[in-house]
Amino acid sequence: MEAKSQARMTAKRSEETPAQDGTTGEEISSTTIPPSTPTKGQDSSQLTELLSPSKRSLLNHAQSPVAIDAPPAPKTFAGRDGLRAYTYAPESFPPSRVISFNGSYVTINDLYPKSSVHLLLLPRHPEKQRLHPFEALQDPVFLASIQDEVRKWRTLVAKELQRRFGKFSAQERKRDEAMEEALDAGEDIDEVALPQGRDWGKDVIAGVHTHPSMSHLHIHVLSIDRHSECMRHRKHYNSFATPFLVDVEDFPLSREDMVRRSKEKWLDRDLVCWRCGRNFGNKFQALKQHLEGEFEEWKKE
Repeated sequence: MEAKSQARMTAKRSEETPAQDGTTGEEISSTTIPPSTPTKGQDSSQLTELLSPSKRSLLNHAQSPVAIDAPPAPKTFAGRDGLRAYTYAPESFPPSRVISFNGSYVTINDLYPKSSVHLLLLPRHPEKQRLHPFEALQDPVFLASIQDEVRKWRTLVAKELQRRFGKFSAQERKRDEAMEEALDAGEDIDEVALPQGRDWGKDVIAGVHTHPSMSHLHIHVLSIDRHSECMRHRKHYNSFATPFLVDVEDFPLSREDMVRRSKEKWLDRDLVCWRCGRNFGNKFQALKQHLEGEFEEWKKE
């Protein structure tokens, strides 16, 4: 009876709509589930589209201190339970979707990215994965593991931004030109004071939503540009451009802060450009057009 009661509670939670939901119904209902026959032999450390082959060795996926085998679960994961499919059988998905997995975490490319690079980090801890992030991240040991894993992915996303957009960056170009001059002059690069180059790490954000749209605990790691065809609604933008997204480094939160953040109507706020601060009110299409120009300027920094 207790198991049945728990199952009903889980199902009820999956059907509930958060007071402030940053995801559309279409995005929730079309969540991918594992195929019936898993693909065998997939390299769990293969990073496609995120890292170039020469940089794949940068990631060291040692088991985290909270690694626990996933519990038995059904093989159909629909709606708000869709992310559970990836932690249940990550080997079933192509590396274009599941970037990396081990006993503690699965990292995927977001199915509906809201920036040029947008990943989801999915913990596999059976006691934490169904909790609200505010509750799950109160555990100091679990939080430390999450923060450590997020820092790894922030670094990798920064490197991916450099790989994709470095050729457009004035700061990168200045460093490259100085390096070429030093090499042409026969100087030792290690002894030459080169320009700093661009700090791509500052252009990566990572956090959890105050009201998650999906039932499985997940952490967003994404570039700051908010440039994506999937950015189609006011709530899409504000879910990543307001305190609706809580940085993982801000945890643990006080109870008072949890209550305050939960009550605020973040998604209804005016649309404000993340780069220049211009206020577009509720005119999303005007903001969207403006962001196209900002994206090009951001690449050139």
